Amino acid sequence: MERLVLDTNSLIQSLPVKSKYHDLWVSLFDGRNTFCVSNEILEEYEEILQRKTNHVLASRVISLILNNEFTSLVTPYFHFNLIEADTDDNKFVDCAVCGNAKFIVTEDHHFDILRQVSFPTVDILSLDEMMRHLESGDLL
Repeated sequence: MERLVLDTNSLIQSLPVKSKYHDLWVSLFDGRNTFCVSNEILEEYEEILQRKTNHVLASRVISLILNNEFTSLVTPYFHFNLIEADTDDNKFVDCAVCGNAKFIVTEDHHFDILRQVSFPTVDILSLDEMMRHLESGDLL
């Protein structure tokens, strides 16, 4: 079991049952992975889900996350400010570091800067890379 942080777009792409990334969503509820989130991340998830779907679906997704036994609610007390290109993405980094997450799953290239940072170490995976790890059962 690995501790993961999903950026908002990765979450949204993993939700639909017919999505090729849906097994990532399932893995956060069946014990294969732990879902690390912070209040800031949950607020963004809800805001974007409301915008893309509706209030009811957004509330249900947030409720599922909060009531999931494999969700770890993280409260970052330090802000590393590692992503300058889009400072709003730093909430995912802070959650990953403070929540001791193995990976941030993202398609956002703003996170690529993390590959050059020696401390704190934050590994990123694309959705396709994450799916390969899930399929092989091998999470580094």
